[in-house]
Amino acid sequence: MSIIESHPTIDDSYPTRKCAEPALLYRQDPVVYGAPEDGPVDAATLHSFETNGFLSVDELLRPDEVEDYRAELRRLSADPAVRRDERTITERESDEVRSIFEVHKISEVFAELVRDPRVVGRARQILGSEVYVHQSRVNYKPGFTGKDFYWHSDFETWHAEDGMPRMRAVSISIALTENFVHNGALMIMPGSHKTFVSAVGETPDDHYKDSLKRQQIGTPDPNSLSILADKHGIELFTGPAGSATMFDCNCMHGSNGNITPFPRSNIFIVFNSVDNACTEPFSAAAPRPTFIGARDFTPVGA
Repeated sequence: MSIIESHPTIDDSYPTRKCAEPALLYRQDPVVYGAPEDGPVDAATLHSFETNGFLSVDELLRPDEVEDYRAELRRLSADPAVRRDERTITERESDEVRSIFEVHKISEVFAELVRDPRVVGRARQILGSEVYVHQSRVNYKPGFTGKDFYWHSDFETWHAEDGMPRMRAVSISIALTENFVHNGALMIMPGSHKTFVSAVGETPDDHYKDSLKRQQIGTPDPNSLSILADKHGIELFTGPAGSATMFDCNCMHGSNGNITPFPRSNIFIVFNSVDNACTEPFSAAAPRPTFIGARDFTPVGA
C-alpha cells in the first residue's frame, strides 16, 4: 500500500468506513494554529508538537494535587449511583471500572482541572481559538485485569461517528499513578498525525456500546499500521503521577493491557476548537450520545 493524495470534497475531506479497501491519506489541516506568545508552550515545544504530534510535561500537577484527584477517583468508583450510570464503563471480563465519561460534569473536582490554565491554556494555544470539551473521562486500568486500548486515531472515530469536520482537536492525558513500561503505558507513533488511515467496515447502530469496551470497527488494518510503524517508530510514555502528555487528534496511539499489580489511572480530556464544532456524522446513522461526543459547544470558562 502506498500513501495516496486525498481528493477532498465539499462534504468530507477524510472519507472513512466507505470503501472496501483501506487507504492512507495526506493530512489536509494545520497541526499548530497558535503562536509562542499565545500561551504557556514555548516555540521549540510548539515546533516539536507540529513535527511529532505530541508534547510532554514532566510535572503538570503537584504531588498534593495528585492525591486530591486520586481521592476523587476512589470516591467515584465506590459511589453506587456512579457505577449504575451509563457513563461508567466496566472491563470486558470483570465488573471493575474501566472508564467514567463526562467526568467533568459528574465531578466538580475534575471540572476545576478542565478550567485550569495549565491545561486549557495549552489547548487554546495549539488550536488558536477558544475551545470546548468534546469528551472527558477517567481511565482506571486496574492491576491484573486492565485491558488494552488497541491502536487507533481518535479523529477517525470522532469524524465518522461524531461529525468532527477537521483535525483541530487535542487531547491531554494526565497521569494519576506512575506510568511504568510494564503497566500499559501510552504508546504513540511520532509523526503519524500527518497521515489519515481510512478504515473499512460500516458503522453498526449503537456501535459505542461495544467500542467503549473493545473497538473493532474503525481500527486501522495491520498493513497500514506496519507502514506507519516502519516510518515513524513507536514511543512509549513513562513518568510519575502528575506528568502529562498532550497529543494531536490524529496521532496513532494505543496501550497494552495491565497484568501487573500496579494500576495505571489517568484523566483524559479532549479539547476541540469552537471553530470546528461537530456536525452530522460522516460515517454513521446518528451521533453517539453526548456524554461521549459533546453537542454543547460552549467555550471552557464561558
